[in-house]
Amino acid sequence: MIQTAVYAGSFDPPTNGHVWMIERAAAMFERLIVAVAQNPEKPYSYPLEQRLGWLEELTASHDNVSVASIENEFLAHYAGRVGASWIIRGIRNEADYQYERGMRYVNSDLGPGLTTVFLMPSRELCEVSSSLVKGMIGPNGWADIVKGYVPLCVFEDLIGEHGGE
Repeated sequence: MIQTAVYAGSFDPPTNGHVWMIERAAAMFERLIVAVAQNPEKPYSYPLEQRLGWLEELTASHDNVSVASIENEFLAHYAGRVGASWIIRGIRNEADYQYERGMRYVNSDLGPGLTTVFLMPSRELCEVSSSLVKGMIGPNGWADIVKGYVPLCVFEDLIGEHGGE
């Protein structure tokens, strides 16, 4: 049986922390599905198609990684439907741990047999989040700062959409 894992998130936008997670998980599992979660109740800054496109570009060099979307479905149910036994989650700080620990229990209740794997990025990535990136766009000099937090394909699109000042 192929060891399949799912790494899900909104990726709004993808950051270097997300790339780190994808690279580590791709090295750990025979098959990794990077799933863009789409909750109709949640506002997103970037459309689903753009987020999927970024992730397709970011994962193109990994033969064992595919990109998909999840809409109106629990992650545990999605994992079961695609044959995944593993869920990958990132832990950046204590707050993430508290939240993800609770979600781990819910996912195992919804999908018996699912195992959650927590990965902790390096120190320079632990404070990087999509919310941080979005919050930095706008003031003079934002591009110089944000450039260090997102992959090049994402940065180029952000510059195109928001200008580089």
